Amino acid sequence: MRDPRQMFTAFTRMKSLCASTLIGAVMMLTPNLMMFETQASENSKHEEAPKLHEWSFAGAFGRYDTAQIRRGFKVYKEVCSTCHSVKMLAFRNLSQPGGPEFSEREVAELAASYKIKDGPNDAGDFYDRPGRPSDRFPPPFANEQAARAAMSGAYPPDMSVLAKARGHSRGFPRFLLDAIPGVSYQEVGADYVASLLMGYAEPPADVKIPDGQYYNIYMPGRRIGMPSPLSDGAVTYDDGAPQTAEQYAKDVAAFMMWVAEPHLDARKRIGLGVISFLIVFAGLLYFTKRKIWSNVSH
Repeated sequence: MRDPRQMFTAFTRMKSLCASTLIGAVMMLTPNLMMFETQASENSKHEEAPKLHEWSFAGAFGRYDTAQIRRGFKVYKEVCSTCHSVKMLAFRNLSQPGGPEFSEREVAELAASYKIKDGPNDAGDFYDRPGRPSDRFPPPFANEQAARAAMSGAYPPDMSVLAKARGHSRGFPRFLLDAIPGVSYQEVGADYVASLLMGYAEPPADVKIPDGQYYNIYMPGRRIGMPSPLSDGAVTYDDGAPQTAEQYAKDVAAFMMWVAEPHLDARKRIGLGVISFLIVFAGLLYFTKRKIWSNVSH
């Protein structure tokens, strides 16, 4: 058996070597990180930073608000679905835990209210049939060309993962924290969507907006092809929530966040369980190490 003092010396040298390597790597990466942040700032200098909102799903212990997700779905169905699709969302997903949690009967009735293109049949023809819970939400347009023809050349993006795909640079060094689970700011997409929906304004006198476009302070370049879709009283809520454009924007942004990450509640629950296990395991390892090394003479 090796001398414990030699083992301790070797361990100390290895630790020093690792620390030196880490410091060198940080020094090499810092210029690249600064350059990345400078480029991000250049790309976002023509837009405002999204307004920060309070979300029930924020943080390591956050969970989706079922009532808010239900309201957000209603806003999407009555306002947004005329232009935007959610191709990755199936009707049956609306009954899963952590989301709107509709009953199976409500999901079946909702699916049956849609017409789904199916086929070919025995005659080789395609036909329309009532939707089933296993079907995905049909898009409002048959293809991209039809969408652009109806929207004066603009193409409304699919909203399936929009809340996770959109973001905004938070600046150095805060954006470094976004890689740390439980600490990172993961609600930037929802903040961006809610802010964008409320960001319409009259353009300054020295800014000319082309026909068919609108001025939005949160849009890159401050120009957007979508007119302001929300107005007070446009959607009727049954739960007593404020029927204002700002509330609609927050609710539909929360719904889009759920569509993009429907298993967030389960992921956080499992993650907290794993972290708890690792803490207990680390404690057991520590006391085991102390027990084993307590009998080694110094």
